[in-house]
Amino acid sequence: MNITAIYPGTFDPVTNGHLDLIARASRLYRQVIVAVAVSKGKNPLFSLDERVALIREVASEFPNVTVIGFDTLLVDCARKHQASVIIRGLRAVSDFEYEFQLAGMNRRLNPDIETVFLTPAEQYEFISSSMIREIAQLHGDVSSFVPEPVKQRLIAKFKSE
Repeated sequence: MNITAIYPGTFDPVTNGHLDLIARASRLYRQVIVAVAVSKGKNPLFSLDERVALIREVASEFPNVTVIGFDTLLVDCARKHQASVIIRGLRAVSDFEYEFQLAGMNRRLNPDIETVFLTPAEQYEFISSSMIREIAQLHGDVSSFVPEPVKQRLIAKFKSE
């Protein structure tokens, strides 16, 4: 397909589940833009620049994936980068209501952009960035949940505390 998709998120940190969705989207669309949100309200562990750099490093195998940071409305970011599809991940039924509301609001803000839901492989369904941060903060092993560079950055981040 000759379509550009945008996959937004905080990615704090990027997980194997996120990478699974990036891989799936990269097979479906001509270009995939991974859009890393500033998310000041979430008080992220990693800065925007750190999160963008980490995703660029771990997603470098996908030639049609670009990683950017953004601090605008998602639909404005999508329009700026000529994306006509928003990719959202659904891990469980509990994600659906919130994601459904977001999709409706985004459609209302820009009816030319469609939202497509992708589900991760079952081994990634339970992984969330907040759980990974908590495990890493308590010095647990996150190696099966995140790529090695992310694991190393988490270890370094929590070692300094």
